[in-house]
Amino acid sequence: MASPADDIARVSHDVDRLCQNIGYAIQGKPDVVRNAVICLLAEGHLLIEDVPGTGKTSLARALATSISLSWHRIQFTPDLLPSDVTGVAIYNQANGEFEFKPGPVFANVVLADEINRASPKTQSALLEVMEEATLTADGTVHEMARPFMVVATQNPIDMEGTYILPEAQLDRFLMKLAVGYPTVEAEAEILRTQKMGPTVTQLSPVLSAQDVQAMIDVVKQVEVAPALEQYIVAISAATRTMSELRLGVSPRGSLALLRAARGCAAAEGRTFVTPEDVKKMAPVVLAHRVILQPDAELQGRTGAEIVLRAVQSVPVPRSVPA
Repeated sequence: MASPADDIARVSHDVDRLCQNIGYAIQGKPDVVRNAVICLLAEGHLLIEDVPGTGKTSLARALATSISLSWHRIQFTPDLLPSDVTGVAIYNQANGEFEFKPGPVFANVVLADEINRASPKTQSALLEVMEEATLTADGTVHEMARPFMVVATQNPIDMEGTYILPEAQLDRFLMKLAVGYPTVEAEAEILRTQKMGPTVTQLSPVLSAQDVQAMIDVVKQVEVAPALEQYIVAISAATRTMSELRLGVSPRGSLALLRAARGCAAAEGRTFVTPEDVKKMAPVVLAHRVILQPDAELQGRTGAEIVLRAVQSVPVPRSVPA
């Protein structure tokens, strides 16, 4: 029987394999790729926001195709209906009953491309499935496949014809990542490797659904000392008293940071969470959960910057490994 240390070592090894495979398609962004994998291990949903052409959709596709999982892509548009996402009841003339036909949301990985181009009504169709991994249709509760992850993309520049994601929707994303422009060297590598076509289409799975579910189960066993739990709560509480913010981090944000820190520790091959795991995950987990005051926005402040200040304002617990 494998020990917890052996299980964690296997998770860390598989994380490296997965990151390496995704890295064939997303060059020069190891931290972004690793955070996306950690989000999957923490059973979270991922929001990728950046300008066109930086690889948002490619990252989502590379993550999905690197694992033997079912995945569906939904192109969000203004005329997309909630039933186009969740499914619809169809009348069966043979038995005289309505039968539910599942929509594209019934998959292990759901790529919601340009999610902010759909109406709020359609966006809200994802609220239940993202929070509870279930879908209620005509009084019947349908379970999502496990693992289940929504990877959404949005463009922060071209805002015409878009709908800002409401706080309830944003809060259900474990992480929000920005891919960013590659370095000169990485961009030259992209030209070299993709001049015959996108490399994401050439990826092969390196892990199975069972492998990923086993990794998720191991991550749930990563130890979190009580002092670290208090540390996470103190960081969230600090954001609620900052003058630059209209809205601080909710308890759901604290839970999300705990899950992400566990995933980070497991990816590093440790059976316990350290303060560094919390510090590393805080900006990508908490920044999209705060709302800035108008004057702070005018001054060019960002959620990530203010979250880092909150982290720095809280003393690191000394009774746990650093």
